[in-house]
Amino acid sequence: MSFTIAVLLGDGVGPEVAAAARQVMEKAAHCHDISIAFCDYPFGGTAIDQYGDPFPVATKEACVNADAVFLGAVGGPKWEGGKIRPEAGLLELRKKLGLFANLRPTRLTSGLEHLSPLKLERATGVDLLIVRELIGGLYFGARQEGSERASDQCVYTRDEVARVARVAFEAARLRKGRVTSVDKANVLATSRLWRAVVSQLHETEYSDVALDHMLVDAMAMKLIQAPADFDVILTENLFGDILSDEASVISGSIGLAPSASLGGGSVGLYEPIHGSAPDIAGMDKANPVGAIMSGAMLFRHSLGAEDAALSIECAVEKALANGAGTADINGADGCQSFTDKICALIE
Repeated sequence: MSFTIAVLLGDGVGPEVAAAARQVMEKAAHCHDISIAFCDYPFGGTAIDQYGDPFPVATKEACVNADAVFLGAVGGPKWEGGKIRPEAGLLELRKKLGLFANLRPTRLTSGLEHLSPLKLERATGVDLLIVRELIGGLYFGARQEGSERASDQCVYTRDEVARVARVAFEAARLRKGRVTSVDKANVLATSRLWRAVVSQLHETEYSDVALDHMLVDAMAMKLIQAPADFDVILTENLFGDILSDEASVISGSIGLAPSASLGGGSVGLYEPIHGSAPDIAGMDKANPVGAIMSGAMLFRHSLGAEDAALSIECAVEKALANGAGTADINGADGCQSFTDKICALIE
């Protein structure tokens, strides 16, 4: 069977890390007898420059018809203050594909604890997954712009909370069997609904999974104090955006962090969580691991190719253990040389 991957190169370092991920995915596909066709499409700021739209019609059609979508990075100061922002294309893409669950893993392999900025005793054993609701909340609510007064509306429905909670509970069943649901139920009405729905779902369908609740400010502290205590962390859009960026640094650099955005359909979106880093774009300095590990998640979740996913993940771990790495993790490699070393280790 042949698969089609729509590649959105995007902005800044996006084309570089997307090329790195493609190189590694092609090697893994070859080793595991998987047929993949990669097709590039304009997206983000570069698409605004070319078409006046961050998410052109041809790109939309390609994403809907692909087996998976891979994104390099989006945005940059060049487009700040414009009538249309590159990030608007990303929000529309998530909505178009119905991608309501964002999966962001943070894992420190034994022997690589030195990469973390945390003390050894805090970094040891970290293996957590943040499940973030992706197409509701403040980012998609009604808003009012203004120089004197502005507002953003946060809305969640019972069904929106339940569907992403199911993703978290199902993930926990395949991991250590624990979900920590994060909210601000002492202040926000949406958080009180969130907590009630998650609790009811746990009681009726997932009582085999351990569940606890934590306020978001406490979680922000506990992620640094005791990150190894957590398994699956479930939370809403804004909180998940912030907490997952915080968690990503635990492994040593945000450049190492991958993500998968999934929904009710078969098409998923895969991207590193770092930004477009325009200050180092085109300089061969970007860390390709976040993109490469996102490629592994693509094999696992959209193509059902677990062996290929594991081969990529093992190659990355071996390369890091051998001392390979870019400057952000105190390595001497450039983006391309780091990618070449990872690619050579794929079996």
